[in-house]
Order: sequence, then C-alpha cells, then structure tokens
Amino acid sequence: MVGFRTPDDVAYLADCLSSRETLDKYQIGFIYNAAAYLNTLEMMKSLQTKMFVPAHAAAAEDIADLAQYNIDKVLEIADKITGICQEPLCFEAILQKLFIGYGLVMDFKQYVLVAAPSALIWRG
Repeated sequence: MVGFRTPDDVAYLADCLSSRETLDKYQIGFIYNAAAYLNTLEMMKSLQTKMFVPAHAAAAEDIADLAQYNIDKVLEIADKITGICQEPLCFEAILQKLFIGYGLVMDFKQYVLVAAPSALIWRG
C-alpha cells in the first residue's frame, strides 16, 4: 500500500481505504497485513492536507470518519473470524462460514485471488 502527497498538498491514497458503499456491499476486503493496515488508517485520521484522493472513495477534504469506518470494519471481521475459530477449522471452512454470515457469494476467480495468497503465506 502506498500513498503520495504532492507539493500542492493533495494526498493520493491509492488503496489505503475504501468507501462506505464498497465496505457495505462487499464487507470483506483483502488485507495482507492487518496490523500495518490499521496503523495506516490511524495515521490517516490525523493527517492534515488540502485534499485526499483515495482510489476507492470520493475525494474529500477530511477522511477521518471514513478511516474510522474502515478500522471498525476490519475489527468487526477480526471478531467474526475469532468467533469462527473457536473450533479447529481449515481455511475453506472459515471462509465459508464468514461468507454465509455476511450473505456473500464468491465465484471461482475470486476464490483463487483469496486462497492462493493464503496458501503462499502458510508455506512461508
């Protein structure tokens, strides 16, 4: 994840956060390092600049509320995963329970995008 601040004091945030509409529709985003992502969102809440331009939300002069909404969503999902993991389950069963809980469906291409990186992380 990378962001840039230009000399004219505009912060281009790339994939640093998603719009409320995106989060409400898809619920679950792809996050490689949740701790680093949460740190980035916390930092963005206090960042002062003339304009913020995220890739997945409208440009705005203040993004603190949106950053907090993203934080809340990550923590909500973490709580759901923690609850699901009260019993030993494989990745696919955890993912299935999470998707059923949110009423989501996934096609094969989406599954590959989610499952392949988790397999690589598991292998070290």
